[in-house]
Amino acid sequence: MTSTLAPAPVDRAAPHRASGAPRRRTRVFALPEARWAATATVLFLLALPLHLAGAPAWTWGPLYALTYVSGGWEPGRAGLRALRERTLDVDLLMVVAALGAAAIGQVMEGALLIVIFATSGALEALATARTADSVRGLLDLAPATATRVDGDGGEETVRLPELSVGDTVLVRPGERVGADGRVLDGASEVDQATITGEPLPVAKEKGDEVFAGTLNGTGALRVRVERDASDTVIARIVRMVEEASETKAPTQLFIEKVEQRYSLGMVAATLAVFLVPLAVGAALSDALLRAMTFMIVASPCAVVLATMPPLLSAIANAGRHGVLVKSAVVMERLGQIDAVALDKTGTLTEGAPRVSDVRPFPGSGLEPGELLVLAAAAEHPSEHPLARAVVDAARERGLALPAAEDFASTPGVGVTATVDGRAVAVGAPARLLRGRADAAAARAAVLAAELEEGGRTAVLVTVDGSPVGALGIADRLRPGAAATVSALTSLTGTAPLLLTGDNPRAAARLAAEAGIEEVRAGLLPQEKVGAVGELEAAGRRVMVVGDGVNDAPALAAAHTGVAMGRAGSDLALETADAVIVRDELATVPAVIALSRRARRLVVQNLVVAGVFITGLVLWDLAGTLPLPLGVAGHEGSTVIVGLNGLRLLREAAWKRATA
Repeated sequence: MTSTLAPAPVDRAAPHRASGAPRRRTRVFALPEARWAATATVLFLLALPLHLAGAPAWTWGPLYALTYVSGGWEPGRAGLRALRERTLDVDLLMVVAALGAAAIGQVMEGALLIVIFATSGALEALATARTADSVRGLLDLAPATATRVDGDGGEETVRLPELSVGDTVLVRPGERVGADGRVLDGASEVDQATITGEPLPVAKEKGDEVFAGTLNGTGALRVRVERDASDTVIARIVRMVEEASETKAPTQLFIEKVEQRYSLGMVAATLAVFLVPLAVGAALSDALLRAMTFMIVASPCAVVLATMPPLLSAIANAGRHGVLVKSAVVMERLGQIDAVALDKTGTLTEGAPRVSDVRPFPGSGLEPGELLVLAAAAEHPSEHPLARAVVDAARERGLALPAAEDFASTPGVGVTATVDGRAVAVGAPARLLRGRADAAAARAAVLAAELEEGGRTAVLVTVDGSPVGALGIADRLRPGAAATVSALTSLTGTAPLLLTGDNPRAAARLAAEAGIEEVRAGLLPQEKVGAVGELEAAGRRVMVVGDGVNDAPALAAAHTGVAMGRAGSDLALETADAVIVRDELATVPAVIALSRRARRLVVQNLVVAGVFITGLVLWDLAGTLPLPLGVAGHEGSTVIVGLNGLRLLREAAWKRATA
């Protein structure tokens, strides 16, 4: 009696709330399992009073027969299909037990088994559908159409898939935003509760980011589209959570591997329970009834259902709060973390550094603006946060950038390009000056040290191999970074480690602000991998949190890799096991805590299932367990285990994790 997070029929006519997530809830009778279970129940309730009142068999017999058919045909068919593939399905065992009970005259008891079994299956299907609803309901947040504005100010209503990056859309008061983008004009307050969890509307004006599906307030906004409809925050959450639901955690895989052997052993034990008493003179009907009861109560339905509901519920809940966990395997592994390594730029810091100093060298013949133009032109094709800071600084000053040719980027070192016929290199001073001992190199090293002493990141600029100046770039710690470091320390028992390619002084300054004691700075990508490998070799299970191309190797090498999604590079997002969509660093310890709670619920479920199975089996073997009571105990434990796992779907579960 297994369940998966599969597409379910949905009620699209459900009323929407004024704000927040629209309610997309599967109606009970939209599920075929529920319809068949209801039919079987009604037929059983019609037959039961006739049977108990002593009416002729022809009045209640056909009703019981229809009960068997309506409640048992679907699991019976699924079991036969599994049997053809040489696997033993516990659903088939339940149907066989019911037919066996009927064969020895226990028609009512067999029908009761079918009814309770079908009802249990319907409840599991409903719980699974509601799990899917909680994720897919996010799709209803985005409107079906948007108002696109052309260059002449004309308006056109288009479907969301027709929007392209760079289009301008008009969001009127009270409308939902149709795409992820940035405000070009207008001011309003936007209710972002469904995306960010913020309880109050957030003021939006020119330059602010808005998300698809959020609710506009009283003002009108003109928004430039920055992501395709298939790549919005909502779409990514839904897509990645659905992909995660198709995976199986190691615990689940182990249970499924054991399930087949257990089921075969259970069949053998059932035959023994039937044949041994028969051999010593027991009545056929008594031996068969005891064997059928044994088969029912020994079935591993609750054990099979113990693992995936908690993990899938945790994945869905994390997805609603902007943490995309890519698989059930990852969700289970997150709870095993006992060491954390953080990148600096874009992870521990805001990832939006600013150019604070533009320092051309004396004798270079360059003015500050000219130095900035050369650096920005060379950095323009790069996606690194420091490169974007240089380009943004040039644009803020209204400087025109010439085209760059022969662009090349080396992670951890810098970029090179040809600008106006000159070979320009922009990167880390220690890398660009390696092996040089001339006066220009010494002067550049002194200036870089001066900038770094002030807590800024120094970026050296060379033209045709000669240093011509340096830029100072400063970044700010993320709000709540210190609290996150403290929470991670409490969860893992050790303080996080800072791994960065930045200079030691700037790294040490930010680490001190965040409460991190161990810092490894000036690292190339392979050196970050080496640092992770050292921790893994010492028996630690390391989580690496990063965002850039240079973090991707470490993300792949770690026990679990987590990427900051908003500013993260495509390579980092693909490599990571989980993605923090909204760049909220505080969600990192929250998802670890949620994973650990899911693991605790898995253990609880296995204990509950084991206690029920053991108790009922011993009762049946040592005494006389009534068949209806055995059925109720077995199916009751299955429902309890399933509903216990679904507790992690609740909002309270996330709030508890963030505490």
